[in-house]
Amino acid sequence: MSDDKQLRDVAEKLALILAQGGMQKTTARVMTSLLFSQRETTTAADLCEELQISSGAVSGAVKQLTQSGLLERVPAPGSRRDHYRFPDGAWAKLMSQQNQLLATMGEVAEQGLAAAGGPSTPAGRRLAEMEDFYAFILRELPPLIDRWRTDFTAQREAD
Repeated sequence: MSDDKQLRDVAEKLALILAQGGMQKTTARVMTSLLFSQRETTTAADLCEELQISSGAVSGAVKQLTQSGLLERVPAPGSRRDHYRFPDGAWAKLMSQQNQLLATMGEVAEQGLAAAGGPSTPAGRRLAEMEDFYAFILRELPPLIDRWRTDFTAQREAD
């Protein structure tokens, strides 16, 4: 099996896993195509051809992935077409963006805990656990991401 075929097969496997986890299938396929591509950039037309999907489907996926930071539009000298790539640092950026969602979940748990009459009620007990969980994650996640960035940068500089 050729390397390109193996890459496409693994990309499709990841796309299926992401779709099973809730990502739209086309968006998952576009993302994994960019992630596993041996090219630095690709065009929407290239994605349509490679994935055998419509330009409208690619456009929707590109919009969603751009908003989430998992795709970026880049200039391509001499080309009038938009070029896209999977950006460096995307995973850390994606996880960092989750902090607002985590904070909101913690706030809702805190409000629910107060409305439930405190942690001595059944709902209050569950909401207290939820509040504690999200507070813990919010304390631990940013330093963890920072440590990863430091380690990753050091590895790159050593190579």
